[in-house]
Amino acid sequence: MKAYDVIAMGELLIDFTVNGKNERGNTVFEACPGGAPCNILAMLSKLGRKTSFLGKVGKDSFGRQLRNNLKDTGIDTSHLYEDEIAHTTLAFVHTLADGDREFSFYRNPGADMMIEEQEISEEYICQAEIFHFGTLSMTHEKVRRATKKAVELAEKNGLLITFDPNLRPLLWESLEDAKEQMEYGFSKCDVLKISDNELQFVSGKENYDEGIRLLQEKYKIPLIFLTLGKGGSRAYYEKICVQEKAYDVSVIDTTGAGDAFCGNVIHFVLQYGVENLTEKNLREILVFANSAAAIVTTRKGALCSMPEQKEILALMKKEKRI
Repeated sequence: MKAYDVIAMGELLIDFTVNGKNERGNTVFEACPGGAPCNILAMLSKLGRKTSFLGKVGKDSFGRQLRNNLKDTGIDTSHLYEDEIAHTTLAFVHTLADGDREFSFYRNPGADMMIEEQEISEEYICQAEIFHFGTLSMTHEKVRRATKKAVELAEKNGLLITFDPNLRPLLWESLEDAKEQMEYGFSKCDVLKISDNELQFVSGKENYDEGIRLLQEKYKIPLIFLTLGKGGSRAYYEKICVQEKAYDVSVIDTTGAGDAFCGNVIHFVLQYGVENLTEKNLREILVFANSAAAIVTTRKGALCSMPEQKEILALMKKEKRI
């Protein structure tokens, strides 16, 4: 028995989301815990999985808030480090009319960038079934080295590796650098979750099937999930491609929806593995993951907005998906 089902590495930060205006007409922001890897772990914890986070926050009030948020969510914080100099990373989320969002990051540097190779131990990494990472822990050289050490230790110890690029162009010195690190992730992962715009960016293909085929052929990724926003999602496994439509809900904020989807995908990968999957398995995963993602879009924030399993099933039942 492993101590954890999933260890995720990457950014943990405060998402400041707009929460109306005060009596003087000034915009009011709400300090929400966020960061894709921990959003995913929060979703997994809601599904009863044992999770642990590997990362760094500042030795400040936001860092303390985030540590408490993770503990309250059931995520292990034994390898959440504190940086003495850099502050906890902040992101201001500006929600657009359609519920999509734009980000303004305060990360020059942020504490999440300061984790070092010596803080990554093989003894810790090998305690999990799955190691998950994205590209935000690869934007700068120090954190990139630490991330690659963790990935290589996961690979050495036979963990399944899941990868979500989570491309944020403003955080990269160049998009070519971003593309290079995405390609590193593709070369290492067993399961890839990628969005439509990320696929088009990295493959240069407008047609999604062509873009996925390119990744399958070049990187031999066993299992790929493609999110399409309002268009739902697709799963690609060997010669099988399955698509399921999105749920019809009133969207408030899309922050964290892709992470909820990814968390549910990982939950089912723990259940089914990545071998001998059927179309029925893939359809079940998509219907369930789409439901979780839809629920998150009806709430503000991300990490604290992940739904309970009973909520996911209730929406599936309401929409006659089960």
